[in-house]
Amino acid sequence: MKAMSLAAALAFGTCLSAPANAQTTTETAPMDLTFERVFASPGLDGPTPRKVKLSPDGRYLTVLRNRADDRERYDLWAYDRNAGEWAMLVDSEVLGSGRELSEEEKMQRERARVGSLKGIIDYQWTEDGTGVLVPLDGDLYLARVGGEVVRLTDTEESELNPALSNTGSHLSFVRDRQLWVGETGGEAAPITPREGEAVRWGEAEFVAQEEMGRMTGYWWSPDDRRIAVERFDESMVGIVTRAAIGATGTRVFDQRYPVAGSENADVELYVMDPDGENRVKVDLAAHQEPGIYTEGDPTDFYLARVDWAPDGSALYVQRQNREQTVLDMLRVDPETGAVSPVFTEKASVADYWINLGDDYKLLENGSLVWWSERDGFGHLYLYSADDGWKDARQLTRGSFVVTKLVGVDQAAERLFYLATSEEDPLEQHIYALDYADPSAQPLQLTESGFTHTATMDGTGQTLVIIRSNDDTPPQSYIADQEGQRLAWIEENALDADHPYAPYLASHRPTQYGTIPAEDGTPLHWEMITPEMEPGKRYPVYYYHYSGPGPQIVNRGWNGALPQAIVDRGYIWFALDNRGSNYRGVAFEQPIYRAMGGVEVRDQKAGAEYLRTLDFVDPDKIAVDGWSYGGYMTLKQLQADPGLYAAGISGAPVTRWELYDTHYTERYMGTPQDDGAAYDAASAIPDATKIADPLLIIHGMADDNVVFENATEIISAMQEANVPFEMMLYPGYTHRVSGEQISPHRYNTVFRFLESHGVTPPE
Repeated sequence: MKAMSLAAALAFGTCLSAPANAQTTTETAPMDLTFERVFASPGLDGPTPRKVKLSPDGRYLTVLRNRADDRERYDLWAYDRNAGEWAMLVDSEVLGSGRELSEEEKMQRERARVGSLKGIIDYQWTEDGTGVLVPLDGDLYLARVGGEVVRLTDTEESELNPALSNTGSHLSFVRDRQLWVGETGGEAAPITPREGEAVRWGEAEFVAQEEMGRMTGYWWSPDDRRIAVERFDESMVGIVTRAAIGATGTRVFDQRYPVAGSENADVELYVMDPDGENRVKVDLAAHQEPGIYTEGDPTDFYLARVDWAPDGSALYVQRQNREQTVLDMLRVDPETGAVSPVFTEKASVADYWINLGDDYKLLENGSLVWWSERDGFGHLYLYSADDGWKDARQLTRGSFVVTKLVGVDQAAERLFYLATSEEDPLEQHIYALDYADPSAQPLQLTESGFTHTATMDGTGQTLVIIRSNDDTPPQSYIADQEGQRLAWIEENALDADHPYAPYLASHRPTQYGTIPAEDGTPLHWEMITPEMEPGKRYPVYYYHYSGPGPQIVNRGWNGALPQAIVDRGYIWFALDNRGSNYRGVAFEQPIYRAMGGVEVRDQKAGAEYLRTLDFVDPDKIAVDGWSYGGYMTLKQLQADPGLYAAGISGAPVTRWELYDTHYTERYMGTPQDDGAAYDAASAIPDATKIADPLLIIHGMADDNVVFENATEIISAMQEANVPFEMMLYPGYTHRVSGEQISPHRYNTVFRFLESHGVTPPE
């Protein structure tokens, strides 16, 4: 995407969304939220634009905007700065066929965490700025800004991972396990062979999509002369028979699912011309350090990232070992496939791993901006082309974490990044840094009191910022390099017309605090309390995820769901335990080969703190979690009978041998190497110790935490005559969500709590 100048940005005007008076309220009686309203349309968070982009010439700002009558359906809108007007560029209901997506596309959407969205979920501008490539209902369209829409494909199969080449001359996509390429507007043809059901070209393998954040398996060179293409063979990967049990029938899928300790797909990388000719294989097994690969196998590695040098002269490949303790940066000659090592990143401490990310940038001058945790916190480094990337200069430092490299203005030698605040790890801000000056200090561009996220155009000129806090739903705007707002994209003001306005009178503020872990580490918590009467004690809905990765406790907008729970008379509470993200290596490391241990103890500390509060009913603290949180509910009830009044376990992993290689082995090693750690982490052996009320929830077509996780613990408890309750959702995957299903799920949860006496005071 080309940059938009400051003058062009100012031409957008001061407000791109409908005019609104910020933060005004109306005097109305408090209205209690129901779960039905929380998940209905329009969404109570207000407009939630996705995929904000600028056209290459800077004339148009485009966004995916959800519909007022269907919060999960997105259409493509464009703002013409010359005319000063918004217009719907593509109406997904009018243009779409409504045809059911292929199973491959459904599963790919699940792994991208957009499985519940409808309509247009992505798009790409043409290089000349005259049109947009739009995937919709399994086919491809080219929408011209003048209003013409051309259908590019019309097939029963879905076109996966569609892309325009960098110059816009070619269209490419994956269909039926092959990579197809054609001139834009012309006929496409497969450029890779058809090799059977287990071999795929141009796609990312399962663990790359699900766990590595890599959703594609091919990469165009900058000049469109060559394409790097992944080929993977999963014939050696074990099969999980997944029954997608629906309301009116059942379909059975044999899914290749690499469980911990088993074989991964065999991944290869090739470079070829756009017609598939002159194909060369990249020697991914070259220059390997002895002894770092599982059982000495030089082919047992992960293809983590692939990037072209800006001038197309080389391909850079990040190769990660099976244990995820070593990451090699390799330089590939695209003409021969020959590989030379550039540098190696190793885990910063013993008993730790390498966290993959996309926070790096190959620069036009041959240098590299790189993210690493080598000093104990995630920071940015600069590998200079002048010394051949031999030494890296640290650009950021301190007891905070850089969470995203937002953009780079290479002409001005200035970069922009998102990081937690050193004073408050619950806020994230955007900073600018002159990376060529070793004495330069970062400049905070965003306002304290909010937490932020951001993207930027390709040359680092214009910021797209989203901010929120406890009182402000997400607001999006365009800003210049100094962080000054140029125009709102969605001001999303809480005025009288906002969907949340009827419930503002009963909106309750979020409180924050810390408690010490057993080693003294401060653990951050958040709490929302209902209107309480003196002398009365209230039940607690204790939400948790607890696993590595997400930061649950932050100063952003919590949304309507916690408020609906508080409106029912419950205290909302959450705590981030050790092992979670954005606190540095020392905070994450205790989870290593000890899942279901330190997290349980830290969450117990949260429950014990709650029991000291005179407004908390100590006998009515209920825990609820999904996925890793569902696993944690089981482990918490097993470890501390009587501490929790009840537990809700949604889509839980119950035995880590059932979960995938890349995620599980990162933290646990393999079952073959450390069976004792797997035994200790399992929720199955102590299932019969659960004495408190338990509700298990699972989608019966889950392809991530496969349904066998639920059936194992269900069987163990049934065989031991241990009571529990259960709610299963036919046809639903790992995301049990929707305008009707979500209220059903939460109404089920609170009927369960009420049936076991976990109720507010009268």
